[in-house]
Amino acid sequence: MSMKTVFTTGEAAKICKVSQQTIIRCFDNGTLKGFRVPGSRFRRIPRDQLFAFMKDNGIPTDALESGKRKVLIVDDDVELVELMVDVFERDGRFDVRSANNGFDAGMLVKEFRPDLVVLDVMLPDINGKEVCQRVRSDSNLEAVKIICISGMVEQDKIAELRVAGADDFLNKPFPIEKLLERSCDLLDIERTATGT
Repeated sequence: MSMKTVFTTGEAAKICKVSQQTIIRCFDNGTLKGFRVPGSRFRRIPRDQLFAFMKDNGIPTDALESGKRKVLIVDDDVELVELMVDVFERDGRFDVRSANNGFDAGMLVKEFRPDLVVLDVMLPDINGKEVCQRVRSDSNLEAVKIICISGMVEQDKIAELRVAGADDFLNKPFPIEKLLERSCDLLDIERTATGT
């Protein structure tokens, strides 16, 4: 994967996991250095300036360094977690962590700042809906995508999860490849790693 040297405000927002408005505001008030494309209104941010901005603001720079998408897998079924972790790691474009309960998931979401959370709805300590709500109530995590997975198929429950902030839902059991495809779609990246 070639390292990008200049970013659009949208790309910078994704990397910093903040809204594009925030990036534009910081650009316009000078806290984030960059330049405008001559003859246009487009703002561009050089890599080193973005890096400095992230450091200054305590934003983890690993997303900029590795270009990998961070996935947090939360499920109390250890074997299933291993399968899921394995398929993401084999793809090569993901940095994967896992948790077996809602409490650990909550801690990891804050520390690890994942791009995507794969969340089992039936956790031993708190339910997935609550985890969704917690993630969604934190403005720093507004860019996090959540895929809920569960063996239950009650449509009203699935609707509740979507209201709580889930971006997608998969019924167990599901082909692990399907999870990877849905994840790539949500993260707006190619479904299969090509030529990396």
